[in-house]
Amino acid sequence: MGTPKKANGFTLIELVITVAVLAILTLGVIPLMQVSVKRQKEEQLRASLREMREAIDQFHREALAGAQYQVNQGTTTGAGNVDPNSGSRTGPGTGTGVNIFGDPRVRVFITDQTIFSTDNPDRYPPDLATLVDGVDVLPITAGGLGRRGNLNFSATEAATADSAIPKRKIYLRRIPDDPMTPEDESKGDGEWDFRSCYDTADAGSWGGENVFDVHSKSKGKALDGTNYRDW
Repeated sequence: MGTPKKANGFTLIELVITVAVLAILTLGVIPLMQVSVKRQKEEQLRASLREMREAIDQFHREALAGAQYQVNQGTTTGAGNVDPNSGSRTGPGTGTGVNIFGDPRVRVFITDQTIFSTDNPDRYPPDLATLVDGVDVLPITAGGLGRRGNLNFSATEAATADSAIPKRKIYLRRIPDDPMTPEDESKGDGEWDFRSCYDTADAGSWGGENVFDVHSKSKGKALDGTNYRDW
């Protein structure tokens, strides 16, 4: 008789060792996956905050240009004025600034200044929805920027520029979601913490005058040890 063939398969000891190795590998991979997911959310949060803050700043620059337009037209009212020659803002609580039209980032000015209340003379957006809905703007080369009374422009050229039709400019495609806020807590603007330009850095609540800065409402800590709410 020939020698019996060895049966194929794993012994009990081999199976136990294999399961143990797989368990150890799984326990090592899960934390790495969790860290990777958290890092991706942090990158998304930074991108969302950057997008909103850039939109707020651009809106503010073009709102100041709109105030300059009103000065040139002789229709500026309310707290604070913009010097028609230097572009500097003057008056209660405004301080001094640079010529807004010297900023290459400013190509249009906001025509509707009625969206700014008396509590918001600094002309930051009243809310994020305004950035999504958009506002009417005109190019800075169109009317009211010194053409009237300027010998370099005829009355016809000034009138043509003044009669330009405003176009609506959108500053945000949508209000970004806070990736660090649970979905059941997301309620539009309410998922973000706001700060007006009149709130102190350690203010516990939003004054409501305008949106000067945006922060996450999350109470969690980032991978680098910082608080999300401080970003």
